[in-house]
Amino acid sequence: MNIKLHKNDLPDDLNLGNVIAVDGEFMGLNIRRDPLCLVQISSGNSDAHIIQLDRSNYEAPNLIKILKDEKITKIFHYGRADLAHIKYYLKTETNNILDTKIASKLSRSYSDNHSLKTLIKEFINIDISKQFQSSDFGGELSQAQLKYCANDVIYLHKIHEELNKILIREKRVDLYKDCLKFLRTRVDLDLALFKDDIWAH
Repeated sequence: MNIKLHKNDLPDDLNLGNVIAVDGEFMGLNIRRDPLCLVQISSGNSDAHIIQLDRSNYEAPNLIKILKDEKITKIFHYGRADLAHIKYYLKTETNNILDTKIASKLSRSYSDNHSLKTLIKEFINIDISKQFQSSDFGGELSQAQLKYCANDVIYLHKIHEELNKILIREKRVDLYKDCLKFLRTRVDLDLALFKDDIWAH
């Protein structure tokens, strides 16, 4: 695993290809209270680029350019939370999104557990530790925290590939695509503080 920590932004000359995995770390799940601290990206080649954002200004033009780029596919796991924090703090839309949590819920109807840890165990056969899921990402980062952050992105390419095979086989891939179209609206509802299911009675 090749882990690189970048301060404030990605380097100018970094080429990560046209399909990347993306994840974010925050100080909590309340978007307005709990700031976005890190964004980690993987090209799918056992690499993880962890950007420690400057929370005084959130200036990260290289990162923002990649997130906005329609030609670069971004794979998230439960992108709803990441996308909301990215939009609120980095002031940008994230375009061309895939989501392994949505894909898992639609394809793996044989299970009620759709956590990233479960998917890594099922499709990669590695049992990762989530010990640092609830740790302080706002200060200096330990090697254990960096490894945790890397684990959140380096397996997403393979997991999405396997989930997509099931979606196609079970004829649910169009439903998945329609859910992805709605994801941006779901994020906007979160930012407008509509947390409940608006389709409920």
